[in-house]
Amino acid sequence: MNFQGRCAIVTGAAAGIGFASAELLAEGGASLYLTDIDGEKLEESAQKLRETGVTVYTAAGDVADEKSAYAAVADAAQKFGKIDILVNNAGIYRLKRTSFADSEPDTWRRKIDVNIYGTLYYTHAVLPHMLKAGYGRIVNLSSVAAVYGIAMMTDYSMTKGAILGFTKALAKEVTASGITVNAVSPGSISDDPDKMPNHSFMGRSGSFRECAQVIAFLASEEASYVSGQNYIVDGCRKLM
Repeated sequence: MNFQGRCAIVTGAAAGIGFASAELLAEGGASLYLTDIDGEKLEESAQKLRETGVTVYTAAGDVADEKSAYAAVADAAQKFGKIDILVNNAGIYRLKRTSFADSEPDTWRRKIDVNIYGTLYYTHAVLPHMLKAGYGRIVNLSSVAAVYGIAMMTDYSMTKGAILGFTKALAKEVTASGITVNAVSPGSISDDPDKMPNHSFMGRSGSFRECAQVIAFLASEEASYVSGQNYIVDGCRKLM
């Protein structure tokens, strides 16, 4: 896919799906602005991409921090002069996985702050630039937890369900202005294909790059007539 001349922000880009998405955008020629809460790992990952010849800027910070989120977008817009693509990838789900009856409000709040507010902040900050340009690609990371509901991950399932509702509603507001808004819902994704083989009928986990390929497609010109959709990447999941 060709991303020559495009500028993209990817949150949670130090590793996993976020880094794989940044890598694919870089391979297509995009200039990148990457954020992550782990500043050291973020710089290591950014340097790998810089070695391929693309422009990469970074900002360490928590997407749940409103001021940090808006500052990062403002910095990206100042450096690039525009923002074409936003991948809202940053999220948490492993934090204190338990039954809802045994869960704690502090854990709910942290997941809501990162998974919901982080997406809201970055999208809200990016939209004026995209509306002014009459062009944009926004890809939000949801989860199969939003689609099927996953026991012992009730709070996480709720936050990712919110992302689906947000994606569909926002698409109806901005698609006529040249901005597409879509979601990607990964299932079991890992750097080890033999991990969690019982989760899908393919008998394996998906790779970070396999998921990122769908994200990159939605960020590309090839997806110019796709908006308000949710792409499930789960290897034909067995409902569990």
